Amino acid sequence: MTQNCTNFALSYKAGNKMDFRTTIHTTDNQGIMHHSDSYMMLGSCFSDNMGNKLRAAMVDVDVNPFGTIYNPYSIATSLERLMAGESERGIDLFEAGGVWNSYHFHSRYSLPDKQATLEKMNARIAAAHQRLATCNTLIITLGTAVVYRLKSTGEVVANCHKVPQHHFTRTMASVDEMTATLGATLERLHAFNPGLRVIFTLSPIRHIADGLQVNSLSKASLRVTIDNLNRAYKDFTGYFPAYEIMLDDLRDYRFYAPDMVHPSEVAIEYMWQVFQATYFDDASTQAIARCERVTKRLNHRPMSSNREVVERFNADTRSVVRNLAKEYPYIKRIKEIQNILSVQ
Repeated sequence: MTQNCTNFALSYKAGNKMDFRTTIHTTDNQGIMHHSDSYMMLGSCFSDNMGNKLRAAMVDVDVNPFGTIYNPYSIATSLERLMAGESERGIDLFEAGGVWNSYHFHSRYSLPDKQATLEKMNARIAAAHQRLATCNTLIITLGTAVVYRLKSTGEVVANCHKVPQHHFTRTMASVDEMTATLGATLERLHAFNPGLRVIFTLSPIRHIADGLQVNSLSKASLRVTIDNLNRAYKDFTGYFPAYEIMLDDLRDYRFYAPDMVHPSEVAIEYMWQVFQATYFDDASTQAIARCERVTKRLNHRPMSSNREVVERFNADTRSVVRNLAKEYPYIKRIKEIQNILSVQ
């Protein structure tokens, strides 16, 4: 120990660079994704985090068509339903808390009116079915291996909707079960959309309701499952190490949100930068930077009561957007932005 400390001190005095971090070196896949491609994201809250970054970059992306989903079984079921275009039925809904819910969907779809809830869910399924059939990349984020089954049917639920816990049985899915379930879905996905690339991520968000020990076991099981899938389907799957970036690269509570569970905005931005460098070509990163600047401009419009100031800002923004549309005619959000600016 003394010798090691001495060598370290001598190294420091000699002016050698000291590095206090273990940087994650991602696999070199630069250029396999493009700004003009079509994407879908499915899974935990981290899918929403990265999906928001892609939206701000005006990338054509569908984020969590069923809402936030955490466990592999529900993710596989969601994908199977999208491939089949299987609609939600009235019998699938139940009333709780003054709204109609489905165990397949997040509560963001729940409404006081049953028919309106059903229509909202089925419209989403129809749009996502078309997207999945044609998109270039699907990014799946696994959140937890802990699953809840409805006692009355044995069905794994995507969301408990605050229904009392005695209605469910809680289990930890095994690696073999998760590998088999997701593997079968991947095979059908490859037949459904042969050009689809699937990128897995493991959510860096900690699930601490059952304790950190259970969270560690859950994450380890998911990571092994992903590795099994990457090995078995290496021709069209990959892995982005968001989990390792959070735990081994950033590795500091200052990169967590105040709840000490979710990544902070700084951490999310850092992972977004690594994601870009890992997958997008140079032309795409340039397009992303330009689109992000426009999005930032739109999000910081002047609140001045001076009409002249507002009109000048809108005129300048319309000019910027017109130039963006000329250079990147494939951006679908351009028309939406132009419509917003035209009524201001």
